Amino acid sequence: MIPSEKKSLVYALLAVLCWSTVATAFKLALDQQSRFQLLLSANLVSVFVLAAVLAAQQKLMPALTQWRSWRTACASAAINPAIYYLILFQAYELLPAQVAQPINYTWAITLSLGALVVLRQRLVWRDLLGILLGYAGVVVISVAGWQAGLDVPLFGVGLALLSTLLWAGYWLLNARDSREPVQGLLQNFLLALPLTGIAWWIFDGHWVAERRALLSAAYVGVFEMGIAFLFWLLALKHAKRASSVAGLIFISPFLSLFFIHTVLGEPVGWLTIGGLGLLVLGLLLKQSTSKL
Repeated sequence: MIPSEKKSLVYALLAVLCWSTVATAFKLALDQQSRFQLLLSANLVSVFVLAAVLAAQQKLMPALTQWRSWRTACASAAINPAIYYLILFQAYELLPAQVAQPINYTWAITLSLGALVVLRQRLVWRDLLGILLGYAGVVVISVAGWQAGLDVPLFGVGLALLSTLLWAGYWLLNARDSREPVQGLLQNFLLALPLTGIAWWIFDGHWVAERRALLSAAYVGVFEMGIAFLFWLLALKHAKRASSVAGLIFISPFLSLFFIHTVLGEPVGWLTIGGLGLLVLGLLLKQSTSKL
């Protein structure tokens, strides 16, 4: 038998690996199809993945028949996956992956600002310094993209920042959600299917049936919307302390840059790495504050 702490480490590293590949997967998938088709396809695949996991745990029927907190479920489904991923995918359409991906990691900073307003939590000096460093990192990464000759439109940066606001709002809403996490996620994705289908029908209506398009959408549905979340939950479940695995998440943005450079061929300079370092330092400060 594998000791619980080792299981926790393995699951956490698997989650980090999944999250490290999704920026590259988004760009490859969006080259093949519209963001509306990608969202609908990935949403459908994630429903099957989550249903299979719950079926293996003998929890599928409760997830399908026991619906609580309808307002919370509908609001959560509208945010994630429907609106959040449509905006995030558009940001990835407009921005280089090395710019869009780090900005997406500032959702934890946005969450602290949201908690200040919604939950009336107080900010300490570490929070403020972390926020300044995090968004300074975003500026440096954007400037690095411009200096490298990459197209970094401010509208795309704004969309990426808006996606972090939506994601933070989703987690603030989840803080009051009494549903079991995986069951709640399946219910959200089931409720979102009509929304993503209607959005595809109205704004696109064209279905790309090429093998590469379908496989890339399936990858996003399996690894971004499904398996990575489950791996992370398992890592937290087997960890004696959540902090023992929480720091591993900061490996992901640097590993993601490696995939972006080697697979997509985007030039990654030292200024980009330095900006990412500032961002991660800001996130680390925010994490240290949460332990006080």
